[in-house]
Amino acid sequence: MWRRKRSTVQYLSASAVLLGLLASAVSWAGPREQAKRIHDRLVGVPPSAAVLDEMTTKVTAGDALGAALQAMENPAFYNTTLREFATPASNREQSVYTDLNDTTATVIGTIRDDRPFDEILYEDVVYVGSAGATNAAYSHSDNEHYIELQASRADLSDAAVLERRVQSALPGSPLAASQTAGIMTTRGFSEAFLVAGTNRAAVRFASINFLCLDMEDMRDVTAWPDRIRQDVTRSPGGDSAIFLNDCLSCHAGLDALAGAFAFYDFDEDAQQLVYTADVVQPKYLRDATTFTYGHQTLGDSWINYWRTGPNGHVGWNGPGSGMGAKSLGLELSQTRQFAECQVSKTFATACHRSPNGAADEQAVQSMANNFEANNRNMKTAFAEAAVYCMGE
Repeated sequence: MWRRKRSTVQYLSASAVLLGLLASAVSWAGPREQAKRIHDRLVGVPPSAAVLDEMTTKVTAGDALGAALQAMENPAFYNTTLREFATPASNREQSVYTDLNDTTATVIGTIRDDRPFDEILYEDVVYVGSAGATNAAYSHSDNEHYIELQASRADLSDAAVLERRVQSALPGSPLAASQTAGIMTTRGFSEAFLVAGTNRAAVRFASINFLCLDMEDMRDVTAWPDRIRQDVTRSPGGDSAIFLNDCLSCHAGLDALAGAFAFYDFDEDAQQLVYTADVVQPKYLRDATTFTYGHQTLGDSWINYWRTGPNGHVGWNGPGSGMGAKSLGLELSQTRQFAECQVSKTFATACHRSPNGAADEQAVQSMANNFEANNRNMKTAFAEAAVYCMGE
């Protein structure tokens, strides 16, 4: 389904490049020290003597990646490392200091279960606590279910505690399967990015968190402006040149994509996501008199005007246009930029720093190649990043 295909030869070639980089990066420390550094970087707590012995044996045998994957069996990798990795994508402040919710839990569970990570932007899925893990049932109108999981320090590494569920099948779900879009239709994401406003934030923060690009990075004055809504003045301060050279560069692409969320809203009174099939939310028609000749949203269609021009580097491989949030999730998640963004974030998590310099960039590109060829497996990406930095 609109996925980039790579041959076994290409994958092995990318792996060989990365292994060469790893070898050059970790030549100073002995196997036991390297094993401990891998564990410390991924888990944040010391390994047991038995685990360290096993990891050391693997490193000595040239299987540092295997040692890293073994480190990730520690529950702290899920309860701490992955939670801190996932939480910023669940709030506008991009803070790690917010409560566990269905958005964060779904990212953690998807990684834990070795699911293709692109699914988090289009699949009909959500992760919830099991009946044995919490007395608070999942609710569409509050977050008590996840707060109780958090308070009890539930082991999120355990599939019997954090369960994969069909989002549209949850009791009381407002969505059919075709209307779900991974975490973008979870209650946590909706409360953060679909509340009030104009739903442009849903596109902006999806891009920030999963393409590592803000709207300023996507500016394109050549993009077709026919989808810019009526609430955007064409003469800010009485000067149309400001619109043509500034406002248009973001709104042309952003507004054309934001139509995907036209039927979605977060009801602040009911505290839950609402979906009005075939009925555009009033927020899309707000301030229609600002420029009456602007685009009037009549449905949930979207089109990507950023596929060509300066944003061609994103590496678009999705449908290019569609209806609703699910198809937009495919458009974003099938890009090369999605792969590079995810491995860059695993690099920052495992190495405790951002990629910097030619060697790091080459490693990121090789990791992104492997990520795409290896069914977008995030645990492998974390392992490769930890091994790359274990000599530091």
